[in-house]
Amino acid sequence: MGMVGGGRGAFIGGVHRMAAALDGEIELVCGAFSSDPEKSRLSGEDFCLPPSRVYGSYQEMISKEKRLPESERMDFISIVTPNHVHYGPAKMALQNGFHVVCDKPLCFNMKEARFLETLVEQTGLLFALTHNYTGYPMVKQARAMVRNGDIGQVRKIVVEYPQGWLSTKLEDSGQKQADWRTDPKRSGIAGAMGDIGTHAENLAEYITGLKITELCADISTFVEGRLLDDDGNVLLHFDKGAKGILHASQISAGEENNLNIRVYGTRAGLQWFQMEPNTLYVKWLDKPMEVLRTGGSGLYEEAAAHTRIPAGHPEGYLEAFANIYRNFAFCLRARLEGKEAPAVYHDFPSVHDGVRGMQFIEKVIASGKSKKKWVEF
Repeated sequence: MGMVGGGRGAFIGGVHRMAAALDGEIELVCGAFSSDPEKSRLSGEDFCLPPSRVYGSYQEMISKEKRLPESERMDFISIVTPNHVHYGPAKMALQNGFHVVCDKPLCFNMKEARFLETLVEQTGLLFALTHNYTGYPMVKQARAMVRNGDIGQVRKIVVEYPQGWLSTKLEDSGQKQADWRTDPKRSGIAGAMGDIGTHAENLAEYITGLKITELCADISTFVEGRLLDDDGNVLLHFDKGAKGILHASQISAGEENNLNIRVYGTRAGLQWFQMEPNTLYVKWLDKPMEVLRTGGSGLYEEAAAHTRIPAGHPEGYLEAFANIYRNFAFCLRARLEGKEAPAVYHDFPSVHDGVRGMQFIEKVIASGKSKKKWVEF
């Protein structure tokens, strides 16, 4: 793996490196860790990389890595930069034959998203988007239960992602994460809805297998002087007649990272909380509620295949993140060996999920500004 971004002082870069390394399937061999060449060099020292494999820019990294013998060069790049620096390295990597893992959202705007989608289709290269919450075993259990008809036909979906860390104008304090996430030049047209609303949208579509067809959004910026939204409430229409509600907020004072989802079918409802990820509640219409646990007996293969340790040993954020990297690595290794990985490991978010996320951002903001409100997705 070669990494773009994620140098000294970065948050998500460290998460990606830990997740990629967890199963011993992926080795970090090179990187362009910062737009500042000196900071990239120092970060490379931190990661014990040889100076010759630490680059001053992603352009230099991709060009020089391509010239190395196939047995020595990186196999793929991991892009962990702010949103506005996703497109360039992803495009160049694909055009030079390298597979890609990219942090979400996919890129800066729909034009870039459509081009990347076309490029992935043309090259046939692997592309994973790190919607990491899809990696939890109990999320995969919920998805399998919906797909197998256990809860009947889905009627209603309620998904929310409240945080409170931007309840004040934290970006004025010099806090790096707040600074770029509230800057339209780096984050794009959306704030909270792009940063965490896309996670909620992706989780709803992933678990249910349904696609949003229409939405009606009420978008707000509560903190005075902030340039992007920090709160949003969205009514959703899905295909096959299901309806839903999505709420994403970064000014919900006191909330930590409380992503949760409820899916109601004709026979039962499912409920999952990211802050208690090893538990899935199944609320039956005609019998007592079931509590399913990670590592427990009777789970679907999709959940069991993404569980590493016995029941009662908590698995959390890093393990879920690692499931995306592990599945990507299994598929890439199989491809390099001329084989096909088992179907259960083809389960990671794709460039197409990234396009859906960019569409969601665009339509939510358009609806928020419109007096008509309902916007076709």
